This record gives sequence, structure tokens and C-alpha cells, in this order.
Amino acid sequence: MTGPLSGLLVADFSRILAGPYATMLLADLGADVVKVEAPGGDDTRSWQPPVRDGISTYYLAVNRNKRSIALDLKDAGDRAAAQELARRADVLVENFRPGGLARFGLDYETVAEGNPKLIYASISGFGSGPKGAELPGYDLIVQAISGLMSLTGDPNGEPFRAGISVFDVMAGLHATIGVLSALNARHETGRGQHVEVNLLSSALSGLVNQSSAYVAGGVVPLRMGNSHPSLFPYEPMPCADGDLIITAGNNGQFRKLVEVLGVPELADDPRFDRNEKRTANREELRPLLIARLATRTKLEWFRDIIAAGVPCGPINTVDGGVAFAEDIGLDPVVTVGGIPGVRNPITFTGNSGGADGAASYRLPPPSLDEHGAELRKWLEADR
Repeated sequence: MTGPLSGLLVADFSRILAGPYATMLLADLGADVVKVEAPGGDDTRSWQPPVRDGISTYYLAVNRNKRSIALDLKDAGDRAAAQELARRADVLVENFRPGGLARFGLDYETVAEGNPKLIYASISGFGSGPKGAELPGYDLIVQAISGLMSLTGDPNGEPFRAGISVFDVMAGLHATIGVLSALNARHETGRGQHVEVNLLSSALSGLVNQSSAYVAGGVVPLRMGNSHPSLFPYEPMPCADGDLIITAGNNGQFRKLVEVLGVPELADDPRFDRNEKRTANREELRPLLIARLATRTKLEWFRDIIAAGVPCGPINTVDGGVAFAEDIGLDPVVTVGGIPGVRNPITFTGNSGGADGAASYRLPPPSLDEHGAELRKWLEADR
């Protein structure tokens, strides 16, 4: 195996999204990840459609570079194999309900007694405290409880969920950061530790300026559609043939924008010469910008506004997003064992990564128990 995490063994007892996303990131960077599944398999194997060759694309999205073993933890032999895997691992990732693995002897305290160097990462919905541990932690519930849905959608319409399970992904990223931090600490102490991440805490952290508006400013933010509470323009704006996202994040960018639009005097208008004024007076400024944008197509404006150094972009469907990444040379798709997937976004300079200078793509997402026989034989050896 190649990559900066080459040589690390990860026991992946997680399923669905947050944990598998974290362990795939570790696997992409060289870790040997063993995916432990119940005999029925990861739930996402059956989350269809869409499919590729009969396999759920949801499952395919977060499980490459792993080996699969199916273990029934209620069976004594399988439970012993799982315990042996935990004993040998450098990292264990799980997203059972807090305390759920204790009855199998796979809780942190029990496993760490025999493997004190283990980094044990737990991902839950609402933490391991007595009030949060029993609450089921699906992403949609956290989007609702955290307040994200109150911020998403038309101001006069209903709350909406984000188009992806955004807090599952965010929690997976936080878990990965926690694991890598604990591994670094292990270099100094020689000991592992228990890393805990929960979706609600990740959500409140990920709400950034919106949660800060409340905790630091006492303001409860509400839905604004595609508008930004603190910046203008920073939203879709109609051109002759459709909308173009235009973001002027500072005074310099706004000056460049209005020069391209042919209304340079707006940059020095006392109603609009600073961001806070543009934000306060957005209802006066918006029609002035739209009047100019309506004279040309979004592609024509996109070309000229980008050339002037002002961020803007079309509203694509996902295929358009992938195509745009290809057009600018990001090479977003990798194919492993005939299965295409999205490239790991991390790259490195030097020789610390794989063949492409970053992630290593070795194995396609495994079928259920695909590597069970070889892994059982390995786990039984020298036990």
C-alpha cells in the first residue's frame, strides 16, 4: 500500500455514511481498512435507486479501498474474530448507539485494556451523555433540530433539508481530524485515546456565521432564500436567459463588477460604497444591477465578470459540476476495478502520496464478505 497512512490498520465497525466516509478518506490515504458488516450488510447496500450493475451508488460513494468481512456479533466465533481485529488495529471507527458495543466486549474500555495504543473513534447523533445517548441520529433529524432547515428555503415557504446529508459528511470529516490528531499524540505518548464526535455538535459548528449570530450576537437568523445575511450581492441574479450567481465579497470586487456592468458610478454612491450599506440597501441596489444583467446572456456575463476578477458562476446540475471540474483540469473521476467514483480531494507535494501524488486507489467497493475467508484465516493465526 502507498500513501501517508500506509501501515495503519483500521477496523471499520461503522455503517451508512458518517463513519464509512471517514474510513474511506483514511483508506484513500493508504490505511488498510477492514469493513466489518452484519450478515445483512451495510444499510446503504439496499438504498436504491440509483444503481450501477445492480449495486447502490450510495454504497459505492463511500466504500472504496476497503476489505469486507461479515460478522454476526451474537455468534461466539464471529465475536471473537471481531475482538481480535480490534486488538490488532491502530484505529477503530464505530457509529453504534453509545454503549451499544459493550455487550460484545467491543467498547473502548474493554478493547483499550488489551490494545492501549488503539485510537477508538465513536460517531453518534447527540453524544454519549445520558440525555443524548438514546436519541437516534439520522442526518435529517439533526438538520431539523440544529436549525439548518429553518435557514434553508424560500423566506415565505417551508423549511427545506439540504440536498445531501451534510452533517453526516461533516461529522465524518471531524472524526477523521480527531483520528489523525490522536495518532499524532500517540507518537509522543505511545498511547491511544477515545475520540468522540456527534452530528449535532458538528452541525452547530458547521453553521458557523449563523450559529455565531445567535450565540455571540443574540440574533436568531431566519430563511433568506438564496440571499446572504451579511453580503450583497451574493446570490443568483437574472440575466437575459437565466440566473448567474454573482458574489462581490468586498469593496474592490464590487467596484470591478459595476465597471463591467457599465454602471461604475454605483461604486461611489453613498448608499452602496461599503458592504454594510449595500447589505442594508439591497432592495435599492438589486434592481439597478438586474437592469444591466438583463441586457445579455448569463454566459456572456460570466465570461466578462470572471475576467474582471469577480467570482461568479452558473447554476449547474451535478453532471455540469463534474464536467466543469474536468474542463478546468481537476480530473474529478477515478475508476477502480471498473467502478467510477469521485477523486479524493486531498493532494500532496513530494513523494508522500500514491502514484498521482495524493490518494491511492487500490480496491473497488467490496461485495459483502468479499474478503471474509482471507481475513478469518489471518485473524485466527497467532491468536
